[in-house]
Amino acid sequence: MLFRYALGIALASGAPLISGITAGLVGGLFVAWFSGSHTSVSGPAAGLTAIVLVQINKLGSFEAFLCAVILAGVFQLLMGLSKAGSLAAYFPSSVIKGLLAAIGIILILKQIPHLFGHDPDWFGDMTFQQQDGKNTFTEIIATTFHIHPGAAAVGLISLALLIMWDRTALRKIPLPAPLVVVVLGTILTFVLRPMGQYMEIGVSHLVQVPGTGNAKDFLGTLPKPDFSAMFSSGVFIAAITIAIVATLETLLNLEAVDKLDPQKRVSPPNRELLAQGSGNIISGLLGGLPITSVIVRSSVNIATGGQTRIACFIHGIFLLTAVMFFPALLNTIPLATLAAILIVTGFKLAGIPLFKQMWKSGRNQFVPFVITIIAIVLTDLLIGLLIGMGVAIFFILPASLKLPARRVVEKRSDGDILKIELVNRVSFLNRASLMKTLHEVPNGTQLVIDASSTIYIDPDILNSITDFEKQTAPARDLKLSLVGFKDQ
Repeated sequence: MLFRYALGIALASGAPLISGITAGLVGGLFVAWFSGSHTSVSGPAAGLTAIVLVQINKLGSFEAFLCAVILAGVFQLLMGLSKAGSLAAYFPSSVIKGLLAAIGIILILKQIPHLFGHDPDWFGDMTFQQQDGKNTFTEIIATTFHIHPGAAAVGLISLALLIMWDRTALRKIPLPAPLVVVVLGTILTFVLRPMGQYMEIGVSHLVQVPGTGNAKDFLGTLPKPDFSAMFSSGVFIAAITIAIVATLETLLNLEAVDKLDPQKRVSPPNRELLAQGSGNIISGLLGGLPITSVIVRSSVNIATGGQTRIACFIHGIFLLTAVMFFPALLNTIPLATLAAILIVTGFKLAGIPLFKQMWKSGRNQFVPFVITIIAIVLTDLLIGLLIGMGVAIFFILPASLKLPARRVVEKRSDGDILKIELVNRVSFLNRASLMKTLHEVPNGTQLVIDASSTIYIDPDILNSITDFEKQTAPARDLKLSLVGFKDQ
């Protein structure tokens, strides 16, 4: 999947194919170690394809564009140093959860054609309007007239195996289900070859990774930045555009990935900006596309058991090794099998329990959640997020803008108690400062959150406090008590 996304994004961006692979390598081999996130996977992002395509055309060459990537990385470093990473904390959780659900729905819808062997659109496309003039829904309709029997058989078998894996004795097999499915799909590709053209899975339905043979050939194919264009106004404007969009996408993806993390760790956003900025500088110098934290690959990483930076690093090692030494083997993997894996991941992100939870949270949470989903599915990631944010702000504006709490330390013989007393009205706009206060509490502290004087607490704040009580507090050995909370 890493290969198809990297190559597809490069192709859609009008960039050399090797630039997509280079960006994936930088994300896995470098950013993984400097990032503060344990589960986020970085690389070329589908959300930047339109921007990259436009800026390459404006600047006149990909070599000049690489200067913009380098300069964008410098701007991200400056944003990290100036503590701009807190921006994502001001996005309501209803919008972040809408982002996760939307990504899940898009994965399902976009992979249906590939599951049945209809592969005209590039594998990593996540936008509603496709470059071939079709959209997500018309492509699905077209699939009904262009089903490839062999690819469809492999795809459906792969999907059935993934669904049954955790429900049968198969779960006792000490191997990840996606790995088993990929191996099985590859074997079936060879089995179907003698059965004729209707069942044989051709090259257009398989992974297509360009091979270089050795490190020298690989390095020789990398584009070089045209430093003579570095300080032109066009490069400067392109760099600002890339830096702003890449930063916003990274911070929101980081927030979403933390919600998926089974261990509920909190990733430092400013450190992430420093890592992403350094990564973009290196990617630009090596001839790669701009990189961000990527929600699709991160969610697949978590779904397949990745829990530390080592998993992200292995992605990069695997990509490097495969491109240099085993491209022929990778090119036997059917896209239908990868589509099945992504469809199952999509259902995990957009499960029915999430919709039930948001419905029970009330109209102020459910409406922005649903509109965010619809907007992202029908446009793209950034436009959909901005629409969802606008709707969420409309619902939370009436809430209080007062400071959310005051800290009181009570001295006792058995140890000091830190009390955080909430004010009479606490809105979502107070979430960033409240969560900052909670996360600054030292490990092992006796902590009381007192809502005795509070007459209204936004559901978003309640959800954040509940998550803190059930997940963060036990993990940090906080002795937490909630006082005065009732049906708000």
